[in-house]
Amino acid sequence: RINNTEYLGKINGATGTWAAHKVAVPDANWPQLSKAFVEHLGLAWNPLTTQIESHDWQSELYSDLARTNRILHNLATDCWSYISMGYFHQNLAAQGSTGSSTMPHKVNPIRFENAEANLEISCALLETLAQTLVTSRLQRDLTDSSTQRNIGVAIGHSLLALSNLQGGLRGLDVASQVMERDLDQNWEVLGEAVQQVMRVEGLAGTPGMDNPYERLKELTRDSKVDEAAMKEFLTSLGLSEDAESRLLALTPKTYFGYASELATGEALKN
Repeated sequence: RINNTEYLGKINGATGTWAAHKVAVPDANWPQLSKAFVEHLGLAWNPLTTQIESHDWQSELYSDLARTNRILHNLATDCWSYISMGYFHQNLAAQGSTGSSTMPHKVNPIRFENAEANLEISCALLETLAQTLVTSRLQRDLTDSSTQRNIGVAIGHSLLALSNLQGGLRGLDVASQVMERDLDQNWEVLGEAVQQVMRVEGLAGTPGMDNPYERLKELTRDSKVDEAAMKEFLTSLGLSEDAESRLLALTPKTYFGYASELATGEALKN
């Protein structure tokens, strides 16, 4: 959407009607002359304006940029969280970062923090631009001339955030062992799969499949479930042999559905 934005321009006088132009040189085809001039500048011609170009396209563009910023902001905060959880390890050599000034063992996720801050400033400016540039008091309001002086500042903060995000991501290593250890300590994540299998079993006529949600809640809520407890629960349900074997073979590490195929796009192919 951002790449396909049309940048509009106009040259049609103080009221948008070429009124003075027509009086001064009545034989000229002012609409066509204006069109040729604006398009010669590499802009799309807007023939219907007031004293100013209406800026609708700018409002759409800055809204799109702000939405992009919000997505990137979410990436920055998630990376910060995963670093703090130990799922991501920061490679100082790749990032050019330094450790904490007071805690030698700590590596600040400074690039993600910098990106987050710059994205917030950029969004604040872009959203203000998007909201205010579409208004024109009695068609004679020129506050847009002051407002638009902040366009470069807004986009500059966004570009600075992008640079920091790229640097931060280049300096991340996945801490697979930490993730695997965390998964192995949380077998309750299989609760959703067990419920769904029980429901399918119940529809197939297997007895004793009533209230799967309540039964899993009793097992998993407010408690950690290890491998032994989960497998003991599964073998007590009275599932069919096929269903029980599928669930007993499942682990938190292998419970990821089509995640790999979705990441590569294979799951979306016909």
